[in-house]
Parts: sequence; structure tokens; C-alpha cells
Amino acid sequence: MATTKNKKTDLFVDWFRNTSPYIHAHRGRTVVILFGGEAVAEERFADLVHDIALLHGLGIKLVLVHGARPQIEERLGLHQAEMQYINGLRVTDEMALACVKDATGAVRVEVEALLSMGLANSPMAGANIRVVSGNFVTAQPIGIHGGIDYGHTGKVRRIDGVAIQRVVDAGAIALVPSLGYSPTGEVFNLGAADVASSVAIALGADKLIMLVEGKGISDSRGRLLTNVIPRDVEAMLQRRKRLPEELVQQLKHAVRACRSGVKRTHLIGRQMDGALLRELFTRDGVGTLLTAEPYEEIRNAGIDDIGGILELLGPLEQSGVLVRRSRELLETEIDRFTVVELDGTIIGCASLHPYPEEQIAELAGVAVHPDYRNSGRGDALLAHMEQRAREQGIRQLFVLTTQTAHWFRERGFNPGQVKALPMARREMYNYQRNSKVFIKEL
Repeated sequence: MATTKNKKTDLFVDWFRNTSPYIHAHRGRTVVILFGGEAVAEERFADLVHDIALLHGLGIKLVLVHGARPQIEERLGLHQAEMQYINGLRVTDEMALACVKDATGAVRVEVEALLSMGLANSPMAGANIRVVSGNFVTAQPIGIHGGIDYGHTGKVRRIDGVAIQRVVDAGAIALVPSLGYSPTGEVFNLGAADVASSVAIALGADKLIMLVEGKGISDSRGRLLTNVIPRDVEAMLQRRKRLPEELVQQLKHAVRACRSGVKRTHLIGRQMDGALLRELFTRDGVGTLLTAEPYEEIRNAGIDDIGGILELLGPLEQSGVLVRRSRELLETEIDRFTVVELDGTIIGCASLHPYPEEQIAELAGVAVHPDYRNSGRGDALLAHMEQRAREQGIRQLFVLTTQTAHWFRERGFNPGQVKALPMARREMYNYQRNSKVFIKEL
């Protein structure tokens, strides 16, 4: 008997020690947790609240976002009405809005009550948790689509991230229902995933955790996907058209959060007992972790990058900023190109055309995707190309430009003359285009 007891003690000690790296890693971090009204309606909801209280006690800054779908549907049933869905969007009329406000308020009170418990000999003993809710979400109506007026169904317009941050910094839990308010005093019924992702983005949260129905995100064979990146999720949404609409919205907003600076998004099946603790404090977790690509790299281009480069250069060629290049020409010059790749997408490129005898090279085809301009990518790409030129014994770099002179001037390029170009390049100069010459000493 003593041996059995010792083994149990050893297992407990080993487990507790193994959780310590995660306890240290999560302390002081901001985590947004989304759960639906289905979770609140279950008898085991108190267990989830106990786990949330434990996370709070471990020093994690928590924001809870909740839905209230079954509670709303129950109240609509009592009025012999139902929520209308058209093209995947809810229609919230006056009757539905009254039910939404009633149900959402009831869920909020239930969550606050459970988090306020402090009974001795219970998981909540000594917790002393303060919960703060409020009008953190400014919303706007979805409006009329295809002739359908969606009434009081809205979408997030703005999150008061500063106010929420003050709440969690003061040691309280912020509770945010899936309702929003307009500056004119209107109330809107919002998607919980929209609210949760918007809050996480506004706070720059370290984690967004979505408690989903079912066991989590599975592949076509029903196996749990443990790690995915945004493009994997988007591909899955394209392939699998029969996913539940609520899960589709959660996945779309998880991708949005990931691409908007939220470091990690977890999608966890809510039915598993202790799912939150298992996901956060074990090595492998129990859900699906969504992260951005682990790296962004500047690298030499290859033949497989031609499509991405053409897509990037196309708009600039059409506007006259760059000279048109055919696919055939690009294929012959691809080894002269460098690309910036992010999340599998080419977001920047440039090419280097050396004239070794004169120790000079032309920098051409410099482009950065509009979404990533003013982010330092152009400067990083230029620095890379300058280093590449130096490694080839190049002492001067020149560019020909019609519309981006100031950008190059600000980076050390000085005005030059066509006669300063290498003879081979001078013979190819297009006087009709009348490009300006700028030269930089390396």
C-alpha cells in the first residue's frame, strides 16, 4: 500500500515539475478565451469555470468572450419564433433582439456568479476574483445585402482595447458578451468569433483560445490536426463545404487573428474535461494550434517563383512604374532575382544585373506588395541586394526610375547621367521612357 502511495506521489511531483516551464511562460500573458452558450448550458460548466479561475490564479490575464446561441433559441421558442438565417447570416428583428439581450444578460450573470464563488473545500476557495464587463465593443449594422435587411445583426467596428487592458492589468477578469453598441445607442447582435478575434487583435493578445464543438479540427480521416498555418486552414475551407457554419466562422476569425499579430490561436474541443489545462500545460496539448509561418525569408528566386513575381510586378508594370517583362524573359533571368517570401507568398522582389568589367550593377524590378509597404521590407531587400553585389566585387549600384526617385534618393542614391552607365546598358537605354539615373557607391 505504501509503495502504491509513493508511486502516486512521485507521479504528482513529476507532473507538477513538468508543468513549471509552462507556468513561467504563461504568467503575465494576455489570453482571450471564447466559449459558446452550449458550454454554459451544461452541468459541467462549473468545471470549466474552476479551470479559468486556476489560470487567473497562475497570473494569466484573462478576457472571456461568450456566446448565447441555445439560450437565445430557447427564448425565441417561448415566443413561437426562430432566428432566421439567410446566406449564412442571422437576421435579428425586434423580437429576436429582445431575446438576444435577455439571453446574453442571463449568461453573463451566470458566469459572474460562478466566478464569484469562494466556498471552502472547493476549487474556488480563496479565489476572490473580480469580473468586469462593459460596453467595450462598438458595432455597426451588417445592413442590407441582396435586398435582405439583416436588422440588428452587426459586426465589430472598434474595440476599446485600452479599457480592457486596464481591467486585466488591475487583476480582474474582463467579460465581453457578443453584443455591440453604436454611438447612437443601438444594440447589435454580433458573432462571438468576430468579437473574440477583434478583442485579441486589439489587445495584441499572446493567445486566443476558442472552445469549439466536437473534438477540435480534424483532417479528412478524422485525425486531430495538431499544428496548422493560415493557408492550411483556408485550403481546408475551400475543400470541405459541409463544415458547420459556426466552425467555419471560428476558423476564418482564427486565421484573421493569426495574420493580425496574435501569436497563437488554439482551437480545442470543449467537451474534454480539463481541456484548457491540458492544452496550456502539457507538451503536446489536446487541440489544434494555429500559428503564422515560423519565418519570413529573403532568398534567391527559383523557377517556381515566376508566377508570384509576375503577380507582384503586374500592377506596377501596368501603371508604368516598371518596364514590362514577359514570362519568357523572366525565366531566362530568374537566377538574377531575389524574393521576399512570407507565409508561402512572394511579397517582395528585386533583380541584380552585374557588369563585372566596370564593377557596376543595375538594380531593377524592385517591388514590395502594397500590404507590406512602409514596414521595412523594402529597406531589408535593398540591404540584401547591396550585400549580394559586394560579394560579386561590385563597387557601384545604379537604378533607372521614372516614379520612385525620392525613395532611392533617401537611401543614398545620387543623380547620375546616362553616359555614366556601362556601354552595353547605354545602348539599351529607352529615351522615350526617359528614366532618371541614380547611382550609389558601395
